[in-house]
Amino acid sequence: QVQLVESGGGLVQAGGSLRLSCAATGNIFKINDMGWYRQAPGKQRELVAAATSGGSTNYADSVKGRFTISRDNAKNTVFLQMNSLKPEDTAVYYCKADGIYVSYWGQGTQVTVSS
Repeated sequence: QVQLVESGGGLVQAGGSLRLSCAATGNIFKINDMGWYRQAPGKQRELVAAATSGGSTNYADSVKGRFTISRDNAKNTVFLQMNSLKPEDTAVYYCKADGIYVSYWGQGTQVTVSS
């Protein structure tokens, strides 16, 4: 079984920065894509950013230029550097990792941006 352990959420003022981390542990054979999703109250979960094992990335339009996703493949870890945070970035952020036949989700970490 694979577990995703997230850290780095918290409360920050608008314009501030946070860095999220997610480490995959357990019986890992191969991790393909890793990414971050978020879900705000009353809204559907949405993709924030994703990175392939080869280094390609994609971002939601709302975070382009402000967020940066990166990976440490040797440690099966993915990071999300979030700069210039806005109140509308407030949400629970979830890490996702795609194995060969199954996807894994973290437990979520709360990010709250005050105005």
